Amino acid sequence: MSQHPKKAVVLLSGGLDSSTVLAIAQGRGYDCYALSFDYGQRSHAELNAAKTVAQQLRAIEHKTIRLCLEDIGGSALTDESIDVPESAQEGIPVTYVPARNTVFLSLALGWAEVLEASAIFIGVNAVDYSGYPDCRPEFIDAFQSLANLATKVGVSGGEIIIETPLIDLTKAQIIQQGIDHNLDYSLTVSCYQADDQGRACGVCDSCRLRAQGFIDAGANDVTRYIA
Repeated sequence: MSQHPKKAVVLLSGGLDSSTVLAIAQGRGYDCYALSFDYGQRSHAELNAAKTVAQQLRAIEHKTIRLCLEDIGGSALTDESIDVPESAQEGIPVTYVPARNTVFLSLALGWAEVLEASAIFIGVNAVDYSGYPDCRPEFIDAFQSLANLATKVGVSGGEIIIETPLIDLTKAQIIQQGIDHNLDYSLTVSCYQADDQGRACGVCDSCRLRAQGFIDAGANDVTRYIA
């Protein structure tokens, strides 16, 4: 008797981490449904990258949902009047987008129910990250409890698991995972202020973490930089 394939919704920004997660989910045998968000971010280059990565990794479907988080602002990524910092900051940086992962996971949860998917994959990381509160294990645990309470499948005795395969890894370890899955990192865009061609600034927090990750992994940095 043939079994139904196991399905997963994978949050895909087009960056290094989320693209690695898509490769990992596929490696675990999931039929992957990639979900991206046009949420009013400064650079749309990452959305172009997400489309390319989803195609290259043969996601079953790639959906992009339009949100208007710029309407509430509060982040350098959604408010043009706030400069993207080009040096390390103490505490939670201004690139934190209020409630972003809560919103993203909520919509992913809805799509997972419609698809009858058993998992949602998200590339949050609590080691080499920028200090965002919604990248911590405590947040994921809390959202898992919410998912169990707030869904038809949850109250019916089933479960949609929130998978975070990168949460305890360094950036170098994440990159090695991608290399092991034959992921082409030149397709990905991590920069907070990439230009229209997807070239990275090389100085923002995301660029610095990414560049150091390639150095620590002993891998060739295939990132395309503006200069």
